[in-house]
Amino acid sequence: MQKIVIKPTEAELDILQILWRFGPQTVKQVNEILNKKKETGYTTTLKFMQIMTEKDLCTREAEGKLHIYKANIKENQVKRSAVSAIIDKVFEGSAMELVIQTLGNYKATDKELSELKSLIKSMEEESKNQK
Repeated sequence: MQKIVIKPTEAELDILQILWRFGPQTVKQVNEILNKKKETGYTTTLKFMQIMTEKDLCTREAEGKLHIYKANIKENQVKRSAVSAIIDKVFEGSAMELVIQTLGNYKATDKELSELKSLIKSMEEESKNQK
């Protein structure tokens, strides 16, 4: 079974993150949010969102004179695809190497460590049940 790779550009990812966080938005609304981080022209934002619609990354619906855009892919799908690509390309298919590298370079919070322990415990139980 072939993996489906979802690979939005950095600019597309910025727009998707806005749509995931704030829900359906007009180009103007997205552009205003983008401009808080980095100055971006309205027509540039519009063009990106038109291309994203063609790529099926988002959908556009007309509400009167307004065009409302919403994400057409789930945040988790994009994250899963990106992590899988990194594991395959950088860590030679080893998810463990990614975890070791990440935990070695970044300080995990107590909450994150607790979640990691819970995940490991549930994976161990799942593994036992499969035997």
